[in-house]
Amino acid sequence: MKRMLLLLSLVPATALAITPFDGTWKVKLDSVQFSGKPNEQVIMNGSYSCKSCVPPFTVKADGKDQPTPVHNTRDHLAVKVVSPTTVEYTEKVGGKVNNSDTDTVSADGNRLTSVFTDYSGEKPIKGTVTSKRVGAAPPGAHAVSGAWMQDGVPEVSEAARIVVVESSANGIKWTWNGTIADAKFDGKQYPIKNDPQQTLVALKKISERQFEERDTSEGKLQSITMWTVSADGKALTQVSEDLPHGTKSSQVSEKQP
Repeated sequence: MKRMLLLLSLVPATALAITPFDGTWKVKLDSVQFSGKPNEQVIMNGSYSCKSCVPPFTVKADGKDQPTPVHNTRDHLAVKVVSPTTVEYTEKVGGKVNNSDTDTVSADGNRLTSVFTDYSGEKPIKGTVTSKRVGAAPPGAHAVSGAWMQDGVPEVSEAARIVVVESSANGIKWTWNGTIADAKFDGKQYPIKNDPQQTLVALKKISERQFEERDTSEGKLQSITMWTVSADGKALTQVSEDLPHGTKSSQVSEKQP
């Protein structure tokens, strides 16, 4: 869900639009697209393996908290097999639930529906992500096993869809669900306030309607996002590359009155 959530960020408006980016923007859910490497996991013989995680890891699938490779937003994971087609996941950091997710496979085994709640921001974000099967499950594995490519976001909380952008002297500031990025177009790294991932953002201005965002956390470049405002000023397109996972995503947001 983090990938998807890395995608869903936008902005509220100022009284006077100083640049094409200024204003409140809202994501069009039917515009969200994914490409690149799929999510890959296997639940089998009482264990859960996340093969597409960075780094990959394996824990017991016994419904109890299990230690995982430590990240800013996860240090334990509980995996509970609910039925032959449904599995629940609960991520924790510092003893607190950061994200919960229920995955359910369709009757034909080719569709995966993930219903999640993310608690990492100012407001909890609830939503649904759908995926199509692109790799078979190993013989004897649980139905959620295999390779899955995300292909839609049917629903998500309003807090995840709204971003507020304001221009500043040689820079841009944006607010999304309590996190605040305020950076200059000088290539230097600036901390995003209230961000549990402790992201450092660096910006490069391409033109009056386009800039590049580079996000670094845990000492590594995590993502590169290109922000582009349409010629009529009504649409904001964000194309993001998740470097560690080898995935890309894009979304289009509409300027709000």
